[in-house]
Amino acid sequence: MDNSLDSRPRVLDGRTWDEFCEALRQAGQVVLQQHTPATELDRSEGWRYLSRLVRIALESQLEYADPDFPVFYAICHATAKMGADNPDNNYRTACIRGDRHYRIWGTRGGAPYLSFGTKANRFGSDGSMASTGELGGERLAVAGDGTFEIVVSQLPQSGNWLPVTQDSNLLVVRETFLDRTREKPASMAIECLDGPLKPQPLTAQRLDTALRAAGAFVRGTAAMFVDWTESFRPASNMLNDLNQSYFQRAGGDPNIHYCHGYWSLEADEALCIRTEIPECVAWNFQLDNYWMESLDYRYLPVCLNKSSARPNADGSVTIIVGARNPGVTNFITTGGHSTGTMLLRWVLARTHPLPKCEVVKLSELATSAPV
Repeated sequence: MDNSLDSRPRVLDGRTWDEFCEALRQAGQVVLQQHTPATELDRSEGWRYLSRLVRIALESQLEYADPDFPVFYAICHATAKMGADNPDNNYRTACIRGDRHYRIWGTRGGAPYLSFGTKANRFGSDGSMASTGELGGERLAVAGDGTFEIVVSQLPQSGNWLPVTQDSNLLVVRETFLDRTREKPASMAIECLDGPLKPQPLTAQRLDTALRAAGAFVRGTAAMFVDWTESFRPASNMLNDLNQSYFQRAGGDPNIHYCHGYWSLEADEALCIRTEIPECVAWNFQLDNYWMESLDYRYLPVCLNKSSARPNADGSVTIIVGARNPGVTNFITTGGHSTGTMLLRWVLARTHPLPKCEVVKLSELATSAPV
């Protein structure tokens, strides 16, 4: 069926735009649910979160949505966040098609971890982003001069091969740093090898489809991560070793082990997190708000990793989360929040220790700070 016949009058008379705006209005009901926090800060961040999801949706569904002319762009960054975005990561994505053949090339850079994954992205419908192919870590072959090339296709290839399936529609790149001041970012580009020579002008069908998908993405993504937050809430102030397939279905990296949690602290309380550190390429801990956005890592101490954390004498690490620093190392600020979510990642780790968490008084830490 040719949907262009239906799309043309919808675009010409404005129904496409009206329905997009209505979809965004309905997405606001996610922020207004009875169980979501209604403080000034949390509610304000909720509306800002939706505005950020709108930007992400329009870029992914409209501006960079041509799989015949893919472009790497930053889907998450300091002012566009979702799903416990990692402050230590550079995220890149590109729109692809499972029946196309692509080439990626670039220079590796100095970050300890770099991975490429193809996904079947259905965030706007059922909240899933299933993996359809993965390549990263030591499996990525890099030439002596630091360059690399990857073939993306259904048919196996020699060298660096990133698989796709018929329903693949997104390519996700994770680049994990331990010290951005010293580690040079990777550079990369992507091209389609079997598509048309030039893009076609925008059509009513493409615009109509894109705006429908963008509206569904905003509501679906917001609702999904609020559901995640509420699922963490019953075990407050703990990092939980949940079934990893749950996170992989939502776009997680299979080389990363995720320990999510929900935190709730009074102004005079702190969360003391103590964990063994396994042999791993990288690890990090971060604090997020209720909407599962990382707190503002540009200006606040909200994240620690393998390089920045100071270990205890026995090699373990103690992290202190609170409204103010009582004079301890490895301090993470709540940034004016009283509740939120948190995440510990183990990257290519031999084991996955489960941290011990305890709520204590800040006044106690002032006189007996962890080493």
